[in-house]
Amino acid sequence: MRILIVEDDRELAAALDDALRYEGYATSLAATGVEALRILAEQNVDIVLLDRDLPVLSGDAVMATIAANHIPVAVIMLTAAAEVSDRVSGLDLGADDYLTKPFAYPELLARIRALQRRAGKGQATAAVLAHGDLTLDTTRRLVFRDHGQTLVKLTPKEYGVLLELMRADGGYVTVAELYETVWDEAAAAEPADVIKTTVYSLRRKLGDRDAIESTRGEGYRLA
Repeated sequence: MRILIVEDDRELAAALDDALRYEGYATSLAATGVEALRILAEQNVDIVLLDRDLPVLSGDAVMATIAANHIPVAVIMLTAAAEVSDRVSGLDLGADDYLTKPFAYPELLARIRALQRRAGKGQATAAVLAHGDLTLDTTRRLVFRDHGQTLVKLTPKEYGVLLELMRADGGYVTVAELYETVWDEAAAAEPADVIKTTVYSLRRKLGDRDAIESTRGEGYRLA
């Protein structure tokens, strides 16, 4: 179980890091919201302990980004705000749980275990998709080629495009469908150009320029 601790109070972050490592969890630390989003884009994380009161990029903004990009991670929000309205607004943003500071460490552990149990139940119905020599684990958001021998490191957008193509199982997925599903936010460039660039990068990482076919008027498909 991988836990990302997003907390600008360095003493609290260090204490949580030591305690959770002692419990056997793998942990990462981020002191800012920007750093947290970078880690989420580059690493597989199961649970985020997210301080709501971060400077510059708030915990709310981080949570909104996680939700908008459908990043499959459970989030426990941590904050000094104790009003019911604060808890409700945090949960409405997409957080899975909410703890008010100061909190008892045994309670935090209990809530982490509860999220683990919930994730375990979800894994029973999670799919592992395969096409040719590609394998995509939707639970862990991991992609392998060479029949599971080589891990392919993808950005969230590359993963999202590949997921939709693998779900189509050789069928075409239109540019509009890919853009609507994978890009929740407005892109700076035209959707067709954005997806074309993403597919180009995806082909390169898959090690096969012909792995993804494109046909004008039809869209993209796995070869």
